[in-house]
Amino acid sequence: MQDYVFTSGRRTVAVAGSCLALTALGLGLGLGLNSQAHAASYGTPTISLSAGYLSGAVGGVGDPTVQVTVAQSGADAGALTVAASKSSKTSVAPTSAVTVTGTGATPQLVVAAAAQGYTDLTVKVTGLGGRTATKTLHYAASASVQQPADTRYLTGSSDASAAVDVGGGYVVVADDESNVLRLYDRSTSGAPVRTWDFSDDIGVDKEIDIEGGARVGDTIYWTGSLGNNKDGEYKAARNTVFTTKVTGSGANTALSYGSSYGKLRDDLVAWDKANGNRYGFAAGTAAGEIPKEIDGFNVEGLEFAPGSTTTAYIGFRAPLAPAVAGGKALLVPVTNIDKVVANGTAAAFGTPIELDLGGLSVRDIRKNAANQYLIVAGSWAADDNSDPYALYSWTGNASDKPVKLRDLPTTDPGAWEAVVDVPDLTAAGARAQLITDDGSADLYGDGTEAKDLTHPEWQKSRSTWFTITG
Repeated sequence: MQDYVFTSGRRTVAVAGSCLALTALGLGLGLGLNSQAHAASYGTPTISLSAGYLSGAVGGVGDPTVQVTVAQSGADAGALTVAASKSSKTSVAPTSAVTVTGTGATPQLVVAAAAQGYTDLTVKVTGLGGRTATKTLHYAASASVQQPADTRYLTGSSDASAAVDVGGGYVVVADDESNVLRLYDRSTSGAPVRTWDFSDDIGVDKEIDIEGGARVGDTIYWTGSLGNNKDGEYKAARNTVFTTKVTGSGANTALSYGSSYGKLRDDLVAWDKANGNRYGFAAGTAAGEIPKEIDGFNVEGLEFAPGSTTTAYIGFRAPLAPAVAGGKALLVPVTNIDKVVANGTAAAFGTPIELDLGGLSVRDIRKNAANQYLIVAGSWAADDNSDPYALYSWTGNASDKPVKLRDLPTTDPGAWEAVVDVPDLTAAGARAQLITDDGSADLYGDGTEAKDLTHPEWQKSRSTWFTITG
């Protein structure tokens, strides 16, 4: 036996007739050195996230995911592992609530929220040789809502105000805090697939306050609220109706600018004056007048009359008719909407329609190809997230009364603002998808209104499918 000192430490080996033992030792040492050299050849892994900010909901179904992209020099991406290693607030989402699916260079990450609030999640990639790298995902979770299985969240904006179906399971959604139109997948939560802003084409640099949209053929008509702003000030951009042309459908939908008109409010006021100021439009649009009052002036609905491509109903949130508690909802037909927007022709008006919606006003109106209408009815009031909402069906004919289908829930944040499309209302179990304006909602429990959140990924509106026929 003989002691030998090696760089890796003292070893005692048998030398008599034992070349094999030395050979084996040498091989063992060589393997160790080779392994160390191999480990040293692996680079530090890299990791990136498709979004640094993510929103989810307690009990949410189909919440948005984040794509994680990882790599390591000298290693196959399939040998790398990704996991959440730390949460700054485990009550909102512990690391065990983070699921990573898929292998290779681009796995997907999703978070199952445990409670309302915010947390920073550390996402770590572990590569060969024990090397690691991290990125931080800033996560916000809203509270649970009714019908979570039927609810999705449209992120990127919290102020959805009008929606138009474009087929293939997709919808274009307007925003009353900006002039951006967003294309969303109706079946899942997440960011818009595409966006458009036609402000430059229209010639406005302020918000139009888009509140209604209606499609005829390949043209979508969009209208601003036409009213004063919340401080009672006239803003010209709000007096805008414009069109977009649609090509393609579904995820391949594209919009292009058509034309615009900036005097519909003026035309309505002149028409009402000529008819004895029946609805008080001049008073409702006067300087200092707040638009969302029972006798105010605020448009929130737009849809075409039965079988027509030229007559459109303008649906009013305010005023009621008459402007007293229990008053009726008001529709004013524009009988030449095509010429108004395309050519700048002054608007012509048909006989106004007053509908009994139980003292509520029009928040949206939509019809299908069979001229079956749905009306989202809500309060004229500005602070209305908890006020009554209801859904009515209607034939589109002035002589027919609307029929109440159901009340809409008001315990969750948001104001019901849009109905995407109208199913066959003669079929049992028909379902319709409605969208909320969550701009004034405190989604994450910190007192911040959603419209004021600094990260668009945390801003969101809620869409919910409701069964509306028995």
